[in-house]
Amino acid sequence: QVQLVESGGGLVRTGDSLQLSCVASARDFSINAMGWFRQAPGKEREFVSAISFRGGASIYADSVKGRFFISRDNGKNTLFLQMNSLSPEDTAVYYCAGSKTRYSGSHSADDYDYWGQGTQVTVSS
Repeated sequence: QVQLVESGGGLVRTGDSLQLSCVASARDFSINAMGWFRQAPGKEREFVSAISFRGGASIYADSVKGRFFISRDNGKNTLFLQMNSLSPEDTAVYYCAGSKTRYSGSHSADDYDYWGQGTQVTVSS
């Protein structure tokens, strides 16, 4: 069983930056593509970004394009999300997700098999 644990969330001000991390419980090659999703209060979970196994391909939601950057370090079983120019609209619980299948550029949560517990990001105005 794969476990994903996010960290790095917190309370920041508009314009600040944060880096989220997600560590897989063990070296498990069943994880291929990985991604980040978020869920704001009263809203459905939405796609943020995804990355291929080797990091050569990635995709972003339009709302974060140019501000957020996804990366991974397979040697450390860690996924990252660098978030810049944060705004109150970015306030949400951020979830790390892992897929057993190859990266496809999908935005669908249904394509992911493993999920972290989430980390809260709050951006004050």
